[in-house]
Amino acid sequence: MSERLSDHTTTRVGGPARAWVEARTEAEAVAAVRAADAAGDPLFVLGGGSNTLMADTGFEGTVVHMGFTGVEVLPAEGAADGAGDVVVRVAAGHVWDEAVAWTVEHGLAGVEALSGIPGSAGATPVQNVGAYGADVSQVLVSLRAFDRAAGQVVELSAEDLRFGYRDSVIKRSMLEDGSPSPRWIVLSIDLRLRRAEEGAEPTAPVRYAQLARALEVEEGADVSLAQVREHVLALRASKGMVSDAADHDTWSTGSYFTNPIVPATVRVTLPEGAPAFAAGTDEDGTPLVKLSAAWLIDHAGYGKGFGLPDAPRREGDADGTGPDGRGLAGGRASLSTKHTLAVTNRGGASTEDVLTVARAVRDGVKARFGVDLHHEPMIIGTRL
Repeated sequence: MSERLSDHTTTRVGGPARAWVEARTEAEAVAAVRAADAAGDPLFVLGGGSNTLMADTGFEGTVVHMGFTGVEVLPAEGAADGAGDVVVRVAAGHVWDEAVAWTVEHGLAGVEALSGIPGSAGATPVQNVGAYGADVSQVLVSLRAFDRAAGQVVELSAEDLRFGYRDSVIKRSMLEDGSPSPRWIVLSIDLRLRRAEEGAEPTAPVRYAQLARALEVEEGADVSLAQVREHVLALRASKGMVSDAADHDTWSTGSYFTNPIVPATVRVTLPEGAPAFAAGTDEDGTPLVKLSAAWLIDHAGYGKGFGLPDAPRREGDADGTGPDGRGLAGGRASLSTKHTLAVTNRGGASTEDVLTVARAVRDGVKARFGVDLHHEPMIIGTRL
């Protein structure tokens, strides 16, 4: 019987794979990728399935599921056995949040603010995952990957990965050739973390205003790793961003749209109060700002629960009526009832149902504010 992607992705949609390989070791993963490439078979490499929308028709090729796990601590070069930097190596198939929990339990600071992010460790550098003032690029030293072009296992440094906002050279290698899998298949990642002095409580500075408020501290204050993790998990759960089989608000890819980075001149075209944060300059030196996708969605009239049969009609359009999405896609998919950035499966949705809601939101924000929203998850076999 064919494996269905709906059984292996957090949105719980997607059709069957023509061929399925469960890679329980790094060697098995490399062998499966080599075999698919040698046969000219379309290849899709799947980790935790948290950032994937597979077409309802499935995948006409080989899906390699990264099923191998493990965490290993390596002394950082020149570091003592006590306080100081250590390098933690995490296998690609390891559940990311379990790896974060392990670092907190062992008093290693650096990724505690990334608690609760679903998916596998190998996927985190591909899109440079981040939350609450932290992202993987801040701690990643290097990774080991199978280079499909060279046919061998290689090591890529953080510099080699050319990280950007939710972006990396690995992710761009998919976009450039339209392949559902990148040139480099991540096998393990090395993270540089900080160990506290013996007897001292492991702490880390809080670098995000919302998290600082939840902890009732000043931004920048040092807080125990356990407290940071506890409050991050609570904040994410309040937004439906921690996996829970009983909560349909978590049946999603997480944040569906990235925060738009646009020329600073775009900000003056938006209503007063629209959040905007400095985001450097483009290649021509034009100042850029990062906008809030959630604010744009909500203020374009697409509120929490948009798409549900009983969703409230929201004000937002010029005529004051707002878009009426009640029962859109038969109510099988909707925006989360907790957070407007997530497009959710209410229990019987198809991939096309999810995309129907996402398209309505994308098109509505463009019509209202003239700003393009770009999807964060990989969409395989279909399109937004």
